Amino acid sequence: MPHEGQAVAMIEETEIRRLIDRAAISDAVTAYASAIDTHDWDWFRSLFTDSVFIDFRSFDPSLYRELTLDELVDITRRLAAFDATQHLSTNHVHNIEGDRARCISYMHAGHFLTHNGEQHFCFLYGHYTHELQRYGDSWKIARYGLKVTAQHGDPRVFEWAGLRQD
Repeated sequence: MPHEGQAVAMIEETEIRRLIDRAAISDAVTAYASAIDTHDWDWFRSLFTDSVFIDFRSFDPSLYRELTLDELVDITRRLAAFDATQHLSTNHVHNIEGDRARCISYMHAGHFLTHNGEQHFCFLYGHYTHELQRYGDSWKIARYGLKVTAQHGDPRVFEWAGLRQD
């Protein structure tokens, strides 16, 4: 039976590991937003498992399915074809169980686009649910969903961005 000092050290080690995991999970979730905004598709790709289940039904009913990583990058590139975007990720709530975790976060995303010489925008609000898997010392997103709860601006920007040929 461990003596009192060993038990405290084990508890501290467990709590430190939990804090490190929470930080790494939040890093992955915020990196997702940053990779989209910067159009860094290699960085984006590095955040996911080889296949990913997406649930974006509140945005587009067809976006509820399992995808290969290549399909996910292709769809995201097309959806991110704006002049600029800004995705903010806040209020992270973590649930970690061994090598699996869930992180729910608030989302505020601005989408900006010039169409026919006029500037348009649309802001989406809601929350993401990311389910992650531990890979060594890092975490990768295996499943994620978006629940849009409000928007303002011109939603046609999503259609126009999707029509761009980059």
